[in-house]
Amino acid sequence: MFYGINSIATFIAGTIFIILLPGPNSLYVMSVATRKGVAAGYRGACGVFAGDTILMLLSATGAASLLQANPALFMVIKYAGALYLAWMGVGLLRSAFVIWRGKGAAGSENDQPVVDNSRPFHTALLISLMNPKAILFFISFFIQFVDSSYQHTWLSFCILGVIVQFFSALYLSALIFGGAHLAAQFRRRRRFSAMATGGVGGLFISFGAKLAGATLG
Repeated sequence: MFYGINSIATFIAGTIFIILLPGPNSLYVMSVATRKGVAAGYRGACGVFAGDTILMLLSATGAASLLQANPALFMVIKYAGALYLAWMGVGLLRSAFVIWRGKGAAGSENDQPVVDNSRPFHTALLISLMNPKAILFFISFFIQFVDSSYQHTWLSFCILGVIVQFFSALYLSALIFGGAHLAAQFRRRRRFSAMATGGVGGLFISFGAKLAGATLG
């Protein structure tokens, strides 16, 4: 046992696997970097880090038990998150339609999707707090690796949190620089930009549907 952590190697492997799964956090950060550059992408990434930190703190302070004891509260949070993700997905699909019809140049300010606004940190923070992958990870998976009998469980949570944020930063950095590279392709190929934007919109809607069917069990 390492500072009250059960099987840290298993936790690291599981964390890497879960981070690599496509989710609204990573797609939004890449979309921001694609449309507004590396700096905006990192502002979005900071929103993700802040949201994940809040979820980790909630997990450490017993939010999982609170949600399990109050199914109605979990339902409210779940459906509010699902509607928010679906709303952003619809906005992206509308933007893709505008680009496809040629009413604005790909990558211009006139065809920015609803979710890609001037406040990437705040938008990414909201997405992170309503991300089904993150919610289920921190509430169901994250807490299982902390030994409740360890005297300093706060230290265990801190170590696990640092591990999660480290691998998340590596992954988001790769997406940010990859998104900046894609920006040049989008500017030259309007219909490619429209299809990519529509695809991301469809994924956001699917994430909302996934969250609507999520359980704490």
